[in-house]
Amino acid sequence: MYIDRPIFNILHNQRANQKITILIGSRQVGKTTLLQALYDSLRKDNPCLFLDLDLFSNYEKASTYDNLISSLKLEGYRLKQKRRFFLFLDEFQHYADVSMVLKNIADHHPNIKIYATGSSSLGIKSNIQETLAGRKRTVNIYPLCFEEYLHFIQAQELMERFKNIAGISSKHLNQLVPELYQAFEAYLVFGGYPEVALADKEEKKEVLNSIFDLYVKKELVDYLQVEKVKNAKMLIQYLAVNNGNLTKYNALGQAAGLDDKTVRNYIEILEETFLIKVLKPWFTNRNHEIVKMPKVYYLDNGVRNYFVNNFNPAELRQDAAFLFEGYVISELMKLGVDPDTMRYWRTKNQTEVDLVLESSGKTIPIEIKFNKKASHTDLKGLKKFHHIYPLADQAYLINLYDNTDLGSVKLVSPFGLDVIAGLC
Repeated sequence: MYIDRPIFNILHNQRANQKITILIGSRQVGKTTLLQALYDSLRKDNPCLFLDLDLFSNYEKASTYDNLISSLKLEGYRLKQKRRFFLFLDEFQHYADVSMVLKNIADHHPNIKIYATGSSSLGIKSNIQETLAGRKRTVNIYPLCFEEYLHFIQAQELMERFKNIAGISSKHLNQLVPELYQAFEAYLVFGGYPEVALADKEEKKEVLNSIFDLYVKKELVDYLQVEKVKNAKMLIQYLAVNNGNLTKYNALGQAAGLDDKTVRNYIEILEETFLIKVLKPWFTNRNHEIVKMPKVYYLDNGVRNYFVNNFNPAELRQDAAFLFEGYVISELMKLGVDPDTMRYWRTKNQTEVDLVLESSGKTIPIEIKFNKKASHTDLKGLKKFHHIYPLADQAYLINLYDNTDLGSVKLVSPFGLDVIAGLC
């Protein structure tokens, strides 16, 4: 059963443009399901062809320009037809030769619209960046955001309350919508992979295990050819334990038995295959601010909790604050904030702002606190940042229950992040 996602409409609306639409995201995140849904929708009134390139027989159909044109003609395509033909290619990023074929199709056949999926933006960059320059639009597909999660678990009443809660000013949101917070706590622990969301609580761990197993087989081994898979797993485990903390590459290397250069390479692979988000420091003064050490967050808390084997409720955990920070960062990305605009700020005296967004000439400092009631002590980092950078834009404090304001700082609950995303 296909469950509609908002990204479907965005993809469907691109059917009229000539550019190749490429969906990229981790495996099991729903790319193939979205591609199949687009195919099912468009083939009602248009000639279409769907090829899963994980099957070698299908790869041969697209491996050369002549083969692909012949395959399209078998499905009714004609060179001078006015009606648009839609071509869907699943998991195409493994093949650099297919990229050249797609370039020729895009250049010489304006009546063919191509949708394609890939599970690694690293593969997209290395194989097609130059080949398809100016001919593609990439759309990142992430695990479910919290609103989509509510839709997947068929919590229709909670969805309506979620949509309305952002406009309510209250210090006690949890008392107004306790069921919404119960759903949020489950999402905070098990994350937003579609199959995980639909699974029973007892099955969620098994699903997460299968997701990681497929990730290792299809990304680290088959495609990315990571030679030291055991060491890569040790690195993944270490990053999970230290999720959200300042990261030193030499410490990562010692923990995983890898040299510095290899660690940096593997970190890039993990980020480009949508397992983690590397948050670099924001700075203007090298003498007083951290300029090198990044923070690493898992893009999905369920995956991260699988690696540390901890699925206890957030309120019982010492790492709850980092889970909440990871949720905010991931949720903003899902709401359309460019990951490259995200930084954190920290002075050498350890004054910190969890997140700094830079977009369209704006600098937006954001503090993230896993607490039930905001206080002025939570504003220490924001005040210091504003003192040093008085021209910075509106400051935000994201916390669990409080949706009011503290002076010049706007307070936002975990359900009001679209307000911040709308600024970027």
